[in-house]
Amino acid sequence: MKIIDLINWFESWANPAWQESWDNCGWQVEPGILEEKAKVLVCLTPTLAVMKEAIALRNQGTAVNLIFAHHPLIFSPQKSLRTGDAIADMVRLAFIHKIGIYTAHTNFDQVEDGTADVLAQLLELQETVPIVPTQNGLGYGRVGNLIPSLTLRDLLGVIQTRLAPPNLIFSPAGDFSEHIERVAVLGGSGASFISATVKTGAQAYLTSDCKFHQFQESRDRNLILIDAGHYATERPACEQLVKKLQTLGIDWAQLSRLDEDFRLFFQ
Repeated sequence: MKIIDLINWFESWANPAWQESWDNCGWQVEPGILEEKAKVLVCLTPTLAVMKEAIALRNQGTAVNLIFAHHPLIFSPQKSLRTGDAIADMVRLAFIHKIGIYTAHTNFDQVEDGTADVLAQLLELQETVPIVPTQNGLGYGRVGNLIPSLTLRDLLGVIQTRLAPPNLIFSPAGDFSEHIERVAVLGGSGASFISATVKTGAQAYLTSDCKFHQFQESRDRNLILIDAGHYATERPACEQLVKKLQTLGIDWAQLSRLDEDFRLFFQ
């Protein structure tokens, strides 16, 4: 499958027109590769480490020509491109080695098998609906039912086992034996959706990047807030995307091995 055909297929599923006004989905760098057969390295964040991984794979005989990322490379308008600047270096290497960089961000968050949907699948939530609908049954986050219900302790154990976050934070501690029947999930930074989540009747909300006062707000509104970290809540959707690409008959598609949660936690 050519890269142009791959992108057309993807955009028919997760239309870039659905992105938020502040977002930057779609091509970040397209160095004249649209007619090439797609060899795709999928990652959460397009970093220099991932670019160097793609270049190393090329040197080893796998002609990677597309980095497909969830997070945009370019968020704000660049006023200059200079050596030593990470974005400038990424762009330079992309053109030198003919490796495109494509991003699917808030459009990918909304769709079936996108970031939220995959989280709901991992927790085996049933009868799911978006926390905030957008169009055609799609939307941000998912809320659904645990059948059978789990105790809070068991729910936290499932999250720890299936997402492997380096630091799982939750509040309020409450009663670990409390049975949880309705759960909401949203990959990435989901604190701004707390009010919407409360309205869904969810007892627990799995997301990331929550601040102290947002945990306090959730406690006061009888919502158990669970923060598993940005990487852990979005990386599973990247894994699922690789599987989708492989079923299309693409010559080569792989999840990046150097796309990692770069934070360190002292224990």
